[in-house]
Amino acid sequence: MDDNYQTYLNRVARMTLPEAYGTQVQHILESSKFQLTQNGNRQAVGFPGYTVITPPYQEETQNSNFYTQLQSYQQELLQLPIGNNLIVPVPPASFHLTLADVIWDSTFRDACEKNPDYEQQLRSCFAEIFQQYQRSLTKRVVHPIRWQMLGLMVMTRAVAVCLVPQDQNSYEEIINFRRAIYQNPNIMTLGIEQQYHFTAHVTLGYFGEVSPNLDRDRLATLFSQLNQQWLLNTPEFLINRAELRKFDDMTRYYHQEDWPVLDFS
Repeated sequence: MDDNYQTYLNRVARMTLPEAYGTQVQHILESSKFQLTQNGNRQAVGFPGYTVITPPYQEETQNSNFYTQLQSYQQELLQLPIGNNLIVPVPPASFHLTLADVIWDSTFRDACEKNPDYEQQLRSCFAEIFQQYQRSLTKRVVHPIRWQMLGLMVMTRAVAVCLVPQDQNSYEEIINFRRAIYQNPNIMTLGIEQQYHFTAHVTLGYFGEVSPNLDRDRLATLFSQLNQQWLLNTPEFLINRAELRKFDDMTRYYHQEDWPVLDFS
């Protein structure tokens, strides 16, 4: 399901073109992952599940420069003259790169309701997958997995920065890892399946109040201008580690010491 290397490069490159922003902003919608409170702020709503990600910013040690720059970019995004309520920022401490979506929201709740041992079975299954893949890494030369920020990415309900691999090996390693997850028979038995093409990105915020009076053409121009500024500094991101993590909403991703971990380096 995932793209080959060249197709991926072409696809994400198109996402950061001015005309792409012009199209994308016409379709943005309020995210249901945050709700308006009585005091006028937005707070994260319950959205539980599991995911495979790189360590979040607050626990990361080797990509601090990348995340420091990303935090600055998030502030620049929030300072755009587009209204205070359009973009709900995610906590910078939770910045991460998703390597494989696993299960979430009603699908996860239903699975746990039907099977009280579901979470334990899921973690055991991922432990086996990670161990098998770790063994495969020890049998070959593993080159550094280097990615790089490409630019601003506008999705239907969120805004992010997208990433591109610096070489074909960096892409293939992640795609092979995803294949090892999604093609595992035990994973399929747990009702987990691949639903999205891989698009490497780090979410900066979700869309909040999308006013009917929003000047979408102006918004597209502002996004494009901001992206042009960011192109002067596109920091590198090293993928060294993958972790199975649980989340209750879109602001925190946690991990117990005995949960599955894969070291690529």
